[in-house]
Amino acid sequence: MTATEAEQVALELERLRRSVDVGFATTRGDLALLLQRADQTDKTLDEHETRIEALERTRWPLPSLAAATSCTALALTVWQTLGR
Repeated sequence: MTATEAEQVALELERLRRSVDVGFATTRGDLALLLQRADQTDKTLDEHETRIEALERTRWPLPSLAAATSCTALALTVWQTLGR
């Protein structure tokens, strides 16, 4: 192997090293972006979960509403029957 061939090999190895470093830097940047987006998604999910729990606590349960309606209808029927 001559000196020029050794220099060419060294130069090519340096280019490969630079390409690998650029590739790793790009991959690290992409992973950091994905991690940031995952954190934002987790935060949004937590906020939505809190809002849904608050809505569930303040809503009327359907069986209770049905029972109140039927009791009102029964009272009106009895009142009309006794009133005539």
